[in-house]
Order: sequence, then structure tokens, then C-alpha cells
Amino acid sequence: MSAIDTAVVEPGADPAPPETEGTVTARWPWAARVGFRFGVVYTVLFCVMIGQVVFALVAALDKWLPDTAPMWPLQQAAPVLEWVGRTVFGVEAVFQQNSGSGDQSAIWVMVFCIAVVAAVVTLIWSVLDRRRPAYPRLAAWFLTGLRLCLAGQMLFYGIAKAIPSQMPPPSLSTLLLPYGQLTPMSVLWLQVGSSPVYEILLGIAELTGGLLLLLPRTATLGAMLSVVSMAQVFVLNMTFDVPVKILSFHLLVFSLVLLAPQARRFADFFLLARRAEPAVQPQLFTTARANRYATWVQAAIGVWLVAGISWVGWDSWQEFGGGAPKPELYGLWEVTEFRIDGEPVPPLLTDEARWQRLVIEVEGAVTVQGMDGRLMGVPAELDPAAHTLTVVTAPGTEEPPVTFSYTRPDPSHLQLEGELDGRPTRIELSAVDPGSFPLNGNGFHWVQDFPNAG
Repeated sequence: MSAIDTAVVEPGADPAPPETEGTVTARWPWAARVGFRFGVVYTVLFCVMIGQVVFALVAALDKWLPDTAPMWPLQQAAPVLEWVGRTVFGVEAVFQQNSGSGDQSAIWVMVFCIAVVAAVVTLIWSVLDRRRPAYPRLAAWFLTGLRLCLAGQMLFYGIAKAIPSQMPPPSLSTLLLPYGQLTPMSVLWLQVGSSPVYEILLGIAELTGGLLLLLPRTATLGAMLSVVSMAQVFVLNMTFDVPVKILSFHLLVFSLVLLAPQARRFADFFLLARRAEPAVQPQLFTTARANRYATWVQAAIGVWLVAGISWVGWDSWQEFGGGAPKPELYGLWEVTEFRIDGEPVPPLLTDEARWQRLVIEVEGAVTVQGMDGRLMGVPAELDPAAHTLTVVTAPGTEEPPVTFSYTRPDPSHLQLEGELDGRPTRIELSAVDPGSFPLNGNGFHWVQDFPNAG
């Protein structure tokens, strides 16, 4: 059995006798002790610096914290990371707070710095504590803390898929893009978002892994499910260039670390055809009563996480997901007539002034498609009371915004009147049914004589 196996007891079984001065602890190999010290220091530093890991545990309280709270450790370390980036790697490792990328050069430098600090601390720890034969009790607390942190991440990402907001269905603007203009990450997001049932099932798998991790008795099964889920996520991030490679890799490693004490049992059962001992989890205390209380505390933490993260997920769905309110003029509008100075403008592909389509799907912006097919997202303000739509037609310039008055003869038609480039302009538009696009409209078929491949 492995070194850590000697320090664990099956939940529900008679606890090990309290440790006394005369108790002999099985000595871990030198490499195991050094690796454990490094792993503890590195993991703690990583979870603190990647604030998302720790802040997932605050669950619903996150709504009352500043949006930048999870980034606070990285913000404080930014000057050091910039210096290390320039001095060691010759790169400008500037932390981009509004990037949304977890694979920034600054974060890669952070991982390097954490590894260096962990190595130095491990060296000092190993010298000062060289006579200690093993760390069974510290290992128990470390694995328990790691298990709860991993559970928080599994629940966090799981609820974002189970209430499908992480990967939404294709937006109206996206439906107008040629496939070749999509990035690999966009293809992945659209592939999952185009099938809400598939996304929900992915979320349920991650949620189940997180829920099982919350209790010691089911933690091994939760870690196994987490390995499968995180392995898939990591491979997708690597192959579709999703900028969450660092975090997903660490979550996969955390899952494997939680399974490490069960390695001999897995080998006996799956490879050697031997009778396997029951899976166990490390005990935090030396008495049955204290461990029972610890289990109740973990269950309470689980209830807190599940309730809070579920509430945050539902709130996110209502705020910016499919449950968010739609603008009054929401829709994909096809230009049927475009008049300047009272004269109709023919739909020529070379015309740079004429619009082809107008997309209105979020507050504060619209997307205009020119005759050449180019999409331009611009700031806009809709005033339903005044029946006006103000559009910034030339962002980044000193050109003033254009204000159109609008009327709707019926729900399927829209008329805009205003001035473009100082010339009276009237635009008539007709609503396009998003379901008319094959990506949205093909649905599911039990019987297909020929594949519906487009």
C-alpha cells in the first residue's frame, strides 16, 4: 500500500486509536515527503492566486463582493509578475483585468513564480523538518481542503451548463457569419450551445462529480467522475484553443491527487484481478465523535455551496442568459427598402452606405451588416417611450450618433427614419425568423433516410 494509505480509515469503521508519543508512524519514502511538501505549498499558493478557486466557496456572498475581488491577489502581484516576465522571459507580462483569458502571459509567469517559491519553501521545510517520518494528519487536512475546492469548481462550472448560460445558443449576429470566419473556440461554443440538452447533460455530469466530492463516503466516486469530466474539458481547451488551459489542467491534476491514495486498490481491481480493499478517505481527527462532527461540517458546507452556486447560476441566467429581458425591437431584421433623399438605393454589393440587415439582441448595442456581408457591432440606445433608436454609425471617430425614429406597422415590420451623413434616410425592414436557419431549425429526427448534413 502507498504511504498515504497507512493514514486513512474507512468512514463508519472503528477509528484508529489516538496518536500518542509512543505511536510508531509508518515512514514515508524520502521522495514522497519532499513531493508532499512541494504539493502542499504549490497548491495553496495556486488556489489563492487564482481567486476563482477560493471565491467559489463563498457561493452566494459573491453577489455582494466587487467584481474584481477574485482578481485581487493577481492585481497585487502584477508588478512582480511584470518584472519577472521582463527579466527572466523577456516578455511584457501585463495582467489584463478585463481580458477574460486564464492563459495570459502574466498568469503563466505567476505559475512559474509559484513553482519557484514552492521549491524554496520545500527546501527550507525539508531541512528544518527532516526528522519527521510522515505527515498523515496534515495529508488528511490537505486532501479534504483540496476536495472541497475541487467540489466548488465542479459545481461552479456544472451549474453554468445545467442552467445553460456558459455556452448560449448561437446569437442572431453569429447566424450571419460564414463558418470560415469563426475561431476554433467559437466553433466549440456554438457546437455545445446549439444543443441545450447536450450542454445540460454535461453540466449534470460536473454537478454530480461536485456533489459526490462533498462527503467523505462518496468522495472517491466524485473524484473519478471529476477526472473524466476535467480530462474532457482539458482536451477540448487544448484542441480548440480555449484560454482556460492552466486552470483546467490543475483541476485535472487535483482530481488525480485525490485518487492517488486509492491507486493500489484500483490496480488490484482493474489490472491484477485481486480482491480490493474498500475505498477510504483520510480521517481529520483521532476520535469517532470528532470525525462525525467533521462529516456534518462538510455536509453543511455542501449545502451552502449547492444552494449558493445554484442561486448564482439562476441569477446569471436571468441577468445575461436565455432568461434575460429582450429589447423591444429584439430580432434579426432584413432591409427590404433603403431610401436616401427619397430615392431607393439598389442592393449593390459595392455600396458602402446601404445596410443589408440590422440585428438587435442586447441592450446598448446593435449590429449592422453592410452589403459586403461585413458585420459591425456599434453602441446604440433604444428609447421605447420616444420611439427612437440612436446609433453610433462611426465608432472611434468624431461623427455624432444618428437618431432614427421608428414605427412598427405590425410585429414583423419595422420602419426607421433619420439622417445618415446629413441626408434624409428611410429604412424599411422585415423580421427574419431565426428558426429558418438550418442551425436552429432542423430539430431532431428518429428516422433519416439521408443524413441532414447541409
